[in-house]
Amino acid sequence: MSGITRRDVARLGLGAGLGVAAASLTGCGALEGLGGPPADREPPRIIGDGSTSYTGAQPHQPPSPTPLDPGEGPPQFVVFSWDGAGEVGNGLFPRFLELARAHDAHMTFFLSGLYLLPEEKKRLYRPPENPVGASDIGYLTDEHIKETLKYIGQAWLDGHEIGTHFNGHFCAGPGSVAHWSPEQWAAEIEQVRSFVKSWRTHTGWHDHPSLPFDYDRELVGGRTPCLLGQRNLLPAVRELGWRYDASSPGGAQRWPRRREGVWDLPLQSIPFPGHRFEVLSMDYNMLANQSGRSTRAPSYNHPAWRVQATESYLAGFERAYETNRAPLFIGNHFEEWNGGIYMDAAEEALRRIAYWKDVRLVSFRQFVDWLDAQDPAVLAKLRSLNVGGKPEGGWSAFLRPAKARSGT
Repeated sequence: MSGITRRDVARLGLGAGLGVAAASLTGCGALEGLGGPPADREPPRIIGDGSTSYTGAQPHQPPSPTPLDPGEGPPQFVVFSWDGAGEVGNGLFPRFLELARAHDAHMTFFLSGLYLLPEEKKRLYRPPENPVGASDIGYLTDEHIKETLKYIGQAWLDGHEIGTHFNGHFCAGPGSVAHWSPEQWAAEIEQVRSFVKSWRTHTGWHDHPSLPFDYDRELVGGRTPCLLGQRNLLPAVRELGWRYDASSPGGAQRWPRRREGVWDLPLQSIPFPGHRFEVLSMDYNMLANQSGRSTRAPSYNHPAWRVQATESYLAGFERAYETNRAPLFIGNHFEEWNGGIYMDAAEEALRRIAYWKDVRLVSFRQFVDWLDAQDPAVLAKLRSLNVGGKPEGGWSAFLRPAKARSGT
């Protein structure tokens, strides 16, 4: 099953209003065989039961970031991210891995921990405020778990980031993640780590290749289901040493800041062609504004909606590129809603964005690497620019250090 899996869209909740950044829903999608490290990599050092391994530094990473030179303008960063990050036989995960290779792009894949846990072992999952084994996304078949292992491993070897979309995707009712305490978030994250680090024990596939990374080192950020619960999540992840969180329920196209010591990287309101309101930079929010709660609207709508979604992403990109150079964050799912038009839109937007000068298609982790390398005063200056605000006098003047006052 793809997209919203077993529950109706309404069951997962749309947030407030379908205009102005319409709903915010994340993490549906789903999942199959893994390849080992390339021949030129060092032999893996097995971790735990062999579900994960250490194979050396992650390949295909950009050069270590350096501070901007005085008066140098920032690059235009664009992050494509995927909630759920599983493969269910529809070929979407490998499709976007190949697209990324073709354009030297890196992405973030927010893996749902339950996508590596067989349904027969679901009682190992003890979700906060919900029955044992409960989940608002479906468990995967064995074949789809193997496909997910394969492509998650390949994604890391290609240089992409593996974050988390947590586990059961609870968005509605008293058990919603919106109500979880910091302690409950910590318990959920520990279960995420357990399901990824112990899939071999849980599946019994002891001859299946290990994932080629140490998940404890890899996991430095995530996105919550439906963009809910960040307030109580942040204290928990700060204690775990996470570097960022991408769960804010909608933000503006401005340079980010830290919240409680963690970089806050929200999905953003971007122009929505044909409307006066803006839409959140995610496939589901495009759908919510185009076809309401229907993922299978009449096909005669699809061509125009595909163009509208593509142009929305591009409008958000161009507004930032031509003005404040704020990073653009795009969130999607491996889904086939409305005939797959949102996958086509994401692909077309990436292809067109990739050819602009000074563009960097990066993961969230790579982006915060760059942020952490910058002079805090420069970042503060960048944050002073509003949406669509241009640097006064151009970048060379705007980011030129103030002249030291002469002594008297």
